[in-house]
Amino acid sequence: MIATGTTPPPEGCIDTQVLDHVLLIGINRPAKRNGWTPRMFRELAEAYTRLDDDPTLRVGVLHAFGDHFTAGLDLPAFSEFMQRGEKVVPKGMVEPHDFGLEGYRRRTKPMVVAVKGICFTVGIELMLGADIVIAADNCRFSQLEVQRGIMATGGATLRMAERAGLGNAMLHLLTADEFGSAEALRLNFVQRVMPAGEELGEALRIAQRIAAQAPQAVIATRLNVLKAVEQGPMAAVAEFIDTQKRLASSEDAAEGVRAFIERRPARFTGR
Repeated sequence: MIATGTTPPPEGCIDTQVLDHVLLIGINRPAKRNGWTPRMFRELAEAYTRLDDDPTLRVGVLHAFGDHFTAGLDLPAFSEFMQRGEKVVPKGMVEPHDFGLEGYRRRTKPMVVAVKGICFTVGIELMLGADIVIAADNCRFSQLEVQRGIMATGGATLRMAERAGLGNAMLHLLTADEFGSAEALRLNFVQRVMPAGEELGEALRIAQRIAAQAPQAVIATRLNVLKAVEQGPMAAVAEFIDTQKRLASSEDAAEGVRAFIERRPARFTGR
């Protein structure tokens, strides 16, 4: 059962819950439409780092309490950090936007995101920095930084064009317009649209399906796909033989063969 979340402090918080091998990560500041504060970002980085460091956890699910995913950054709380060029996330942790900033770790385990209602600015960037996105059919998306005199620096300028092409990225980045779930699906920003209220259940179902696979193979597959996107196909191909050799020698590979022969679901341990 998914918990309803604790009563958050005024500056909000991130709630976590473990369901078997899945870490649920909940954005908890519904009274302010889950507007992000520095504390929330630090706690989000802590949750992402926990996911990667805990061998019993295999998949993360990012979601939000209340009616909306997020209205974006609480700009007054972040303005001083922006002016000084400082990050609110301490170095050495997993950086939730996942674009490889110096001094920060990159996430290795999969992240599924469930979005609903308002999903502005950083909300879009967090979902584009994840792996699979399930959207409610009532979503309102906007990358509206240019409307505030700033630039999107959480990955939108990279990933919108990557997913949707240059023209589509420029359309939404430069106009700060608002678009819905159907447009987000067309642009490959989200992978599935569900009736409002069903998005988290679907995200959890997908996460549990991923968690049932061999953990080392899931991580290797995810990282190889990212390498192909970021460094090109040949960089990914260069890893094929060594990665397959390592995976084929694992206990999980042996269990996969046994399960195939015995015609039963495999019971993977991550070894």
